[in-house]
Formats: sequence, structure tokens, C-alpha cells
Amino acid sequence: MAASINGVGGVGFGGLTCSTKTALPSSRSSSFRVQMSVPVEDKKRNYTLQKSQEAFNAALNLMPGGVNSPVRAFKSVGGQPIFMDSVKGSHMWDIDGNEYIDYVGSWGPAIIGHADDEVLEALAETMKKGTSFGSPCLLESVLAEMVISAVPSIEMVRFVNSGTEACMGVLRLARTFTGREKIIKFEGCYHGHADPFLVKAGSGVATLGLPDSPGVPKATTSGTLTAPYNDIAAVESLFNSNKGEIAAIILEPAVGNSGFITPKPDFLEAIHHLTKENGALLIFDEVMTGFRLSYGGAQEYFGITPDLTTLGKVIGGGLPVGAYGGGREIMEMVAPAGPMYQAGTLSGNPLAMTAGIQTLKRLKAPGTYEYLDRITGELVQGILNAGKKTGHAICGGHIRGFTKECCVKVFTLLLHN
Repeated sequence: MAASINGVGGVGFGGLTCSTKTALPSSRSSSFRVQMSVPVEDKKRNYTLQKSQEAFNAALNLMPGGVNSPVRAFKSVGGQPIFMDSVKGSHMWDIDGNEYIDYVGSWGPAIIGHADDEVLEALAETMKKGTSFGSPCLLESVLAEMVISAVPSIEMVRFVNSGTEACMGVLRLARTFTGREKIIKFEGCYHGHADPFLVKAGSGVATLGLPDSPGVPKATTSGTLTAPYNDIAAVESLFNSNKGEIAAIILEPAVGNSGFITPKPDFLEAIHHLTKENGALLIFDEVMTGFRLSYGGAQEYFGITPDLTTLGKVIGGGLPVGAYGGGREIMEMVAPAGPMYQAGTLSGNPLAMTAGIQTLKRLKAPGTYEYLDRITGELVQGILNAGKKTGHAICGGHIRGFTKECCVKVFTLLLHN
């Protein structure tokens, strides 16, 4: 029995499937076809995770759950956590020598593929000058100009080190600007692990079966109001029962942390109208959708401009980064221009800025998002067809290079059939 698998680098988030090659490719490729000529029975005999198992057992004594982020423990999909050794393009190699086609893309950042040659070359040059300065560098302004020119809502931007940090900062900013404390978030939307957001959150919280996290004081979530996604009536009710108290609505414009959920027609426009009508701010959390649905993010794709935006993942090109931005009047509330304090030792560090600059340059090329739309559609449809062929009830979809739920299950789905 022989099989073939289509794979594409950096098209979404999802799972892994095993391949038979064991050598790194000599050059990156944006698309490929891997032909598996080894019989499946032989493949099962040759495939081993012994070193990963040993490494995981050792890690259990060193780190909580053996990992530094819960999803890496594989609890939502079952199986043995795999310890990776190297990556290139859309391929990964574990410490046992197994090769995989990667549908995760480092959970989003690797939109142009892992270890891109141009990004690595630019990083090597930057590293010769140092890795952190503790003072401003020109690269911060270069990436800031690129973000501002791309994202409709952003006139000024503040770089941080993660999506969670970006959402923490933007929440404080919204409360500072409006003088109000309450926020509305949507059930299943994940905005990082800061206390105010761990109310009916998605992502790892959902996959662990924890609706909320222990250790979060009631006082920190008392100002967090929740509504079902796509339910305008519920949002109207919250505004009516909390007149003049709501600082902002924060949402994923297309949900990717509790499945793949797109906004209903006019939902985003209605939310935009409600915030304006009630003197609240609209925040798009585009940590996942930014520079993925389009070069200007989901707000450009859907034609809705929020007051504030958070970014991450793609804009760091695989290095730790986050950002929040918005209109000049609001952003000038941030220290040192204004009274709202927020700081970070490694914010805007030259390596992250370099990787982000090179990644955005590639994404700005003509035809990029049409290409992403085509290859992501082919991937998703292929997975759906494979699932249905083997008798699974499976659904999924995509917008440009953004997809989630059907791919999350591909590892378990295909390897067990």
C-alpha cells in the first residue's frame, strides 16, 4: 500500500502528519508533494518516539506538565508529545529522526514557512550588531511604519513581546481613555492568559476542560461581561443593563481559538455601531488574523475599522513579539506620551523587528493572499474529503490563509485510519 500527501508551508494551524524523508531540504519551497512509497506497515514499524518519550519523562520533573505551553502536552488530541529538533519550510524533524509535514506553523507565526532563508540571512546580519540594546533602534521605526501603512485602524503602535501582553496593554488603554472599567468579550474568544480575559475563554483553556483558571481573583473578572459570538441581541442587552460603564468590546473578528467561526453578515458592523452609540471602544484582537486574512488584517478584509487593534505571531516572523495600536488620540495616552504606564525590557528588540520586517516584505508581494487562499482551500478540502471518506463527521472552512478546527484534528484523524 502506498499513499501520497499534499502539503503547503505556513497556511494555517492544525496538526502533523508523518513523512518518510530524513534529510533537510536543500532549499525552501512554498509548495510540494511528498510521495510515500514505503508500505504503511513498514512505516509503522520504523516510526518510533522513544527519544521523545524519554525527553518528556525528564521534562515532567523540570517543568509543569513537561511543557512551557499547555497545548504542547497533546491533551486535546491524545498521544505522545513530540520533541522537535529542526524545521525548514513546511517540514519538521523530531529528535528520533522522524519527518513531519507541519500544519501548525508554530501556531501562526510561520506564514511563509519555517526557517525562511531571507529571514535567517537578515537575522544573521542583525545579530552581528547585538541582540538587545536597551535603547531605541531604527528597526523599530521601520516595522512601525510598515504596520501603520498596512492596518487601517493604526496611526501609532506600541511593540511588546507577546499577544497576551498586547491584550493586557490595550485593555488598560481602553479603560484609561474612556474612564470606564467594564469590558465585553465573547464566549470562546481567547485574548491571552491575563486575569480579566480568562472568562469563558478558548484556546488551551478550552482544550484542558477548564472554563476558568484557578487563581484568578473575582475582583479581576467582575468587570468582564460575556456574550455569545454573533449574538447582537445579547450585546445590546449588556449595554442596556450597564449604561455608561462599558469601556470596550474586544473580539476576534474571525474566531480561531474555539473552532473556526466566521462573523455573520452585518455582525461586525452592528458591533461597531453599538460601540459608537454607547461611547465605548471597539478592539479587534488580530493576533491570529493580522496579516493572515489580508495584508491589512481582518479589518481590511471585512471593511470594518476598530478603534484599537492587537497584533502578534506573523509580525514577529517566528520571534517573540506583540503589538497594539490605534488612533493617535488614544495611543498618546500611553507612557511616556501619556499617563497609562506600560513597559517591557525586550520590547522592540532588533531580532524580532528584523524577522517581522522581512516577513511583511514577503507578504506584501502581489498575489500573496490569492495564493494563500488557493492553497489553504486545497488543504482544507483535502482534509475534509479524507475525513468523510473514512466515516468521520468533520467540518471546516477557511478565509485566505486562516483556518483552524478541521486541521487541528488531522493528526489523530488520518494517522488512526
